[in-house]
Amino acid sequence: MIQPPVWNRDELESASLQAEEHFRSERHTEPLETYLALFDEYRSVVAEVLERTADLTRLNEPALSILSDPTQREVFRYLTGPPVSEDDLKVLMGASSISPTRLAADSELLKRIVKFVVDWHDRRRFHWVREGGEPKENDRAAAVLATTALLAMRRLETMRRNDGKTLQERTVALRLLDSGFEEVATRKISSVLKAPAAGEFCRESLFGSRKADFVIGLFDGRTVALECKVSNSSTNSVKRLNNDAAIKAETWKSDFGTVQVVAAAVLSGVYNVNNLEDAQRRGLTLFWAHDLDSMMEWLCSTQIG
Repeated sequence: MIQPPVWNRDELESASLQAEEHFRSERHTEPLETYLALFDEYRSVVAEVLERTADLTRLNEPALSILSDPTQREVFRYLTGPPVSEDDLKVLMGASSISPTRLAADSELLKRIVKFVVDWHDRRRFHWVREGGEPKENDRAAAVLATTALLAMRRLETMRRNDGKTLQERTVALRLLDSGFEEVATRKISSVLKAPAAGEFCRESLFGSRKADFVIGLFDGRTVALECKVSNSSTNSVKRLNNDAAIKAETWKSDFGTVQVVAAAVLSGVYNVNNLEDAQRRGLTLFWAHDLDSMMEWLCSTQIG
C-alpha cells in the first residue's frame, strides 16, 4: 500500500505561506459592498427592536414576537455584552430548545431569557437602561451603529467561512470527477463494507460516529475520510484543524482501524505550522486547496499500489 504523504516542517511552512497568500488575495478582492449591504439590512432591524422595546426599557411584552422573527431574534442575542450565540443561550437557559413554539408554550422560559438580556445587556452601548432614564438621540444612534456593526461583521465572517468551505468542497468534487472517480449517494457508514467502493466517493456522510465532508474509496481497498477546512487566522486554525479535524481523525481510526482508514483534510487560509505538525502527529494527512494535484496524485497512485 502506498502511504499518504507526511510533510516536513519546511514543506509545511512553504505550503502555509502559499495558502496565506491566496487567502490575502481573496480578501483584497472581496467587495466592500457585501459588508455595506449587510450593515444597511441590520441597521433598520436594530432600530425597530429598540423602538418596539422602548429602548430596552420594556422587553417583556414584545419579547415573544421578537424572538419569533429570525432577524430580530438575532438582534436580540446581540443586546448583551458580549453577544450570546443561539447554542450558548440554550445552555444558559438549561433548555433543549428555545424555538418560538417552545417559548409560546413555556412562559417561564421566555421570562428567563428576557431577564438574562436585562441583567447582561451591554452597559456601554445601552448605558441608559441601568441608569433608569431615556437615551438621548445621539446615544440611541451610537447604540444602533455599534450593534449594527457587530452584527454585520459577524455575518460577513460566517459568510466568508461558509462560502470558502462551499467553494473548496465544490473544487474537490470536480477534481475527483475529472480524475475518474464516481460520485455515489450520501449514506451512513457503520463499517468500511458500507463505504464507497474503489474509485467512488460520497459527500457529507456519517462515517462511524462523526461526519466527513467526503468519504472516498481507494483502489487498494482503504477508505479516505476527508474534511475541508478554511481558517481565517492562525489562532482560528486550532479550532478548525486540531480541535475538529484531528479529533475526527483519531475517532475514525479508533472506529475502523489505522490500516483501513486514511483521515485527511484539505486546507485553505491561515495556519500555524506548529498546529499543522501536531495534526500530522495525530494521524491527519494534510493537503492544500491550492495544490490539489498532490492529493489527486496520491489518490490515483493507489491503483498501482
